[in-house]
Amino acid sequence: MTLVNAGSERFDVWAPDAAAVVLLANGQHYPMKQVAAAPGAEGWWSAPDAPADAEVDYGYLLDGDTQPLPDPRSRRVPDGVHALSRTYDPAAHGWQDSAWPGKELRGSVIYELHVGTFTPEGTLDAAAGKLGYLADLGVDFVELLPVNGFNGTHNWGYDGVQWFAVHELYGGPAAYQRFVDAAHAAGLGVIQDVVYNHLGPSGNYLPRFGPYLKQGDANTWGDSVNLDGPGSDVVREYILDNAALWLRDYHVDGLRLDAVHAFRDERAVHLLEDLGALGDTISAATGLPKTLIAESDLNDPRLIYPRNANGYGLAAQWSDDFHHAVHVNVTGETTGYYADFASLGVLAKVLKDGFLHDGTYSSFRGRHHGRPINSSLVHPAALVVCSQNHDQIGNRAVGDRLSQTLRYGPLAVTAVLTLTAPFTPMLFMGEEYGATTPWQFFTSHPEPELGKATAEGRIREFERMGWDPAVVPDPQDPETFRRSKLNWAEASQGDHARLLSLYRSLTALRREHPELAGLGFGATDVAFDDDAGWLRFRRGSVQVLVNFSAVPVRLDAVRGSVLLSTDDASAADGDGFRLAAHSGAVLADAA
Repeated sequence: MTLVNAGSERFDVWAPDAAAVVLLANGQHYPMKQVAAAPGAEGWWSAPDAPADAEVDYGYLLDGDTQPLPDPRSRRVPDGVHALSRTYDPAAHGWQDSAWPGKELRGSVIYELHVGTFTPEGTLDAAAGKLGYLADLGVDFVELLPVNGFNGTHNWGYDGVQWFAVHELYGGPAAYQRFVDAAHAAGLGVIQDVVYNHLGPSGNYLPRFGPYLKQGDANTWGDSVNLDGPGSDVVREYILDNAALWLRDYHVDGLRLDAVHAFRDERAVHLLEDLGALGDTISAATGLPKTLIAESDLNDPRLIYPRNANGYGLAAQWSDDFHHAVHVNVTGETTGYYADFASLGVLAKVLKDGFLHDGTYSSFRGRHHGRPINSSLVHPAALVVCSQNHDQIGNRAVGDRLSQTLRYGPLAVTAVLTLTAPFTPMLFMGEEYGATTPWQFFTSHPEPELGKATAEGRIREFERMGWDPAVVPDPQDPETFRRSKLNWAEASQGDHARLLSLYRSLTALRREHPELAGLGFGATDVAFDDDAGWLRFRRGSVQVLVNFSAVPVRLDAVRGSVLLSTDDASAADGDGFRLAAHSGAVLADAA
């Protein structure tokens, strides 16, 4: 079966566990018939007499039920994930982006945002109103946290149960298409965060229809998706059709694949390989780059190796090691998984090799972890790095940002490292102006018992980080959501405005000096002094100097013209360079 938009086939549903299925459409009952299918895809039902109206409210009655269930492939769920589906044809949108040339990942900067907290209104249309600001900031891609249908009014998005729908309070699918059009008009690509490793705890009716999940085989967030058991052919097709929905029907430029290390897939051809091939197929058909990025904590570079080299062929994966190394060196925090990252030597290794743990011992895991990157097969741009993101802020006890504890100097050092490193940098909304609003974990489960279980489970999940349960905000308290919204008035004030100016200068520097982002792994030369607290690295004719310490330092035999400095007190000093406390500078060799 394939994803369809019109005709009676749009109501086809896979329900192999049902003996009888009735389509309820616009209040009328339409008995469905089983249709012939290929081996491994049995259990499809069709309603040949279904209404052909452009807009239909509908659901399914399984085995004589009186309560209809929404479509697993709902394009809209206007009254919530427990209510009827509504048809929506994305092809009816009059796209305005025919001149959009697409955008490659290499040399680009990603900006991650959550629709509900990015603006006071918390809608896609309101977010579209900030696209000019993002273009001026110098980013290339806007990455949206999950927008699929979830239960309740607000959520991070990772409790989605309607993968084909866009949350109605964000504006639904029509607003989503308007947002993509507006982003392309502003010269920005769109990356959509998608979650294929689990479903949310409320409104998940997939097990009523068929073996979408592996009962009793759970990952951190619930039952695993059935990727390799009986019936998994259709489940994988369900996922691939969803990926195609975003990349093809909604003109999205890329997907961020959430927590792929939670996939349970023992097939010879892994789901990630199928997704990589799908992206390439749609790219070839549209003539536009389609970028797939995996979030993975495995430090397994096979994800980004070409398929003809026994890789999965994805464009990129996250490298948490970069985040951890930067975080420890600017904050001094070494609890939990930060324990192995407490030196500038670690940061130096990450800058050169991409990973710290590439077969080395991980004290947090209590075992060896990762494998080295074959630099002949991939470019550093295939690693997406950050100093802050939704997980590394929101999964702290109080959801505190670096800017809530650090002053301008260390924040400036962090910015320099993130935006001049050899990799693909990603910023988290508000980072660029040092937002002081937290970004906390919030939910709005209508079921009180579920809300209580979520709060308790969250504390248990992160107890190894040394949290004090007394300070952890209640995810169900609406104020937890409200306080996580950005305060845009800060961006024009004092050191906030100064930091924003620095971020703009750094993104411009990346464009003006392609050596920073263009050269391969072997082109990075790093030196450091752990005791003095300085690090410098070179990419071609460009040098980056960073002082992590609270006192000025002098670096010997460092010459060049200053392209950027975070502190006016930093300057050439004889045959060396003097860096002010907590500062960074970028130099170019003399012509």
